[in-house]
Amino acid sequence: MKSYFSAAIIFAALLLTVPAAPLAVSSFDGGREEKIEITQTEESATEKETDQKEENEKTKKSDKTDITKEKLKVLDITTGKVEEITSFDYIVGAVCAEMPATFEPEALKAQAVAAYTYAVRQREKAKTAPDPELNGAYFSNDSSKYQAYFTENQQKQYYGKNYEQYIEKIKDAVLAVNGEYMTYKDEPVIAAFHSASAGRTESAEDVWGSRIEYLVGVESEYDTTAPKFIEEYEFTQSEIKESLEKVFEGISLQNDPKEWFGETECSDGGTVLTIKVGDMSVTGQQLRFALSLRSAVFEVEYDDEFKITTKGCGHCVGMSQYGANEMAKTGKTYDEILKHYYTGVKIIS
Repeated sequence: MKSYFSAAIIFAALLLTVPAAPLAVSSFDGGREEKIEITQTEESATEKETDQKEENEKTKKSDKTDITKEKLKVLDITTGKVEEITSFDYIVGAVCAEMPATFEPEALKAQAVAAYTYAVRQREKAKTAPDPELNGAYFSNDSSKYQAYFTENQQKQYYGKNYEQYIEKIKDAVLAVNGEYMTYKDEPVIAAFHSASAGRTESAEDVWGSRIEYLVGVESEYDTTAPKFIEEYEFTQSEIKESLEKVFEGISLQNDPKEWFGETECSDGGTVLTIKVGDMSVTGQQLRFALSLRSAVFEVEYDDEFKITTKGCGHCVGMSQYGANEMAKTGKTYDEILKHYYTGVKIIS
């Protein structure tokens, strides 16, 4: 296959942020947001009530999670042993693996909150519906199934001579959001993220077929200036035929290659939802993986050979990492970034 697609940088790790078996969306049961509203009558509260309020505030502060002490259980697939590491070490390793250290501090903070949200969600899932293959762990270091993270040795190898500079920057970002994670209706959210959208993120319903209230399409106009925003691939007839027949078992392709790809249905963000391929109707995501495309926002042309042009990188659901970094450059804080990409969430400690 001839392709103008060069190796993607590390932040192009895609679907790994989505839990392999997420908590059921239907379990969200209408959480409450507690507020203290002082009316004219309440201003004359007794000293006892005031003292109780102060005591409650002290309790809330003391209950804040300390990720440098909290432990997470991780299955090491190389040894088969369940290791316990601090949440801090895990989040640092996840941010190292998922976002460039050169990004803005507020973008790194947003990624850290997303990483911890993922860990909290997986921990709750492991307690309510444990996976026997994990042997009591919350997740494993198998990055094909769970969120990627680098060990200390991997961090040193990856950053090389810049290790001290970059790891200090990431640790500072992680400590700045110590123990913060996102919830929706009292449940930790699916903190999906991707490298860059086509200018607007996608809804989970369009991409994965399940409606999730906080994963809806939002504007992300900065993404259109991302490196490699547009990529072109060239395939011969035989390459396309081999790939399609390998992935889509029993597919029948017409004699004329011009007819192999037919009518498409696209989302508002440009993602191909369905496309006619031979005698089958497949999703854009299925074709993306079949042909190893950067995204499912694509157009197909044929003139002796096939040319496929993509926009963006990843599944385009949730936070755009490039968009987050560009928002940070304009002065947006990590919580503003997160609340832009995850509609209606709360950030709690």
